Amino acid sequence: MLTLLPTPIGNIGDITFRALEILNNCDLILCEDTRVTKQLLNILKDRYDFNYPNADIISFHEHNGKERLEQIGYRLKEQNVVYMSDAGMPAISDPGQLLVEFCQKEYIEYDVIPGASVAPLIYAASGFESGKFYFYGFLPKKGKDRENELNTIISSGLDTIIYEAPHRILKLLEQICNIDEDRELFVAKELTKKHQRYFRGLAKDILTQLKSISTKGEWALVIKGVESEFKTLDLNEIKSLDIPPKAKAKLISKLSGKSIKECYEELLKI
Repeated sequence: MLTLLPTPIGNIGDITFRALEILNNCDLILCEDTRVTKQLLNILKDRYDFNYPNADIISFHEHNGKERLEQIGYRLKEQNVVYMSDAGMPAISDPGQLLVEFCQKEYIEYDVIPGASVAPLIYAASGFESGKFYFYGFLPKKGKDRENELNTIISSGLDTIIYEAPHRILKLLEQICNIDEDRELFVAKELTKKHQRYFRGLAKDILTQLKSISTKGEWALVIKGVESEFKTLDLNEIKSLDIPPKAKAKLISKLSGKSIKECYEELLKI
């Protein structure tokens, strides 16, 4: 069977007893980076009553996942296989989903054990009261796609969790300020680690704070959702508007992705 095994996101003490037991009894470890995983296993061996697993350790990442499945897929049917991300919950912002999908298609037993994950941790720490959030992960690195995604997030009305690299965190805050400098944020640096820090406040104020400190380390933030003052219309509401069909077709085309001609022809049939 396959077991997706969470790893600490910073503090090594966040490994679970159940995770150690599973590692002690596995035949194959798949991981994003074999160097990171071997370093973690060595630390666990030195710090806890843990025997270094007598298992093969093979890389499985976004660039080789499909090829790896062709090579080792049969082992998931015959052996105890573990998948570990570099940090946190597997299959979140990493290629573990490929393994889950493979097991589902091939009727192979699999399990996901609970453990450290940045998203629920940072939301709990934020103090935001809605209790509902959207997990986005990493934005596109640059260009129009990044701007468009950020605009969509800020106008969505939902508390949204984003991960960001240290060399882009200031740029991200500047981009948020360009859209809404008074938007409330919760920003966390180095979660669970020795130099963990929290920042809550307006985007413009947090940007000023971060410009005076080192941005080295792992970053995550929550953008607080704000309900829009403007009502959005769904497709059925647009169809019921008392406006010319061509105008309706243009609006429906924008929302549905269909051509204006196709939308217009559908409206004429109603």
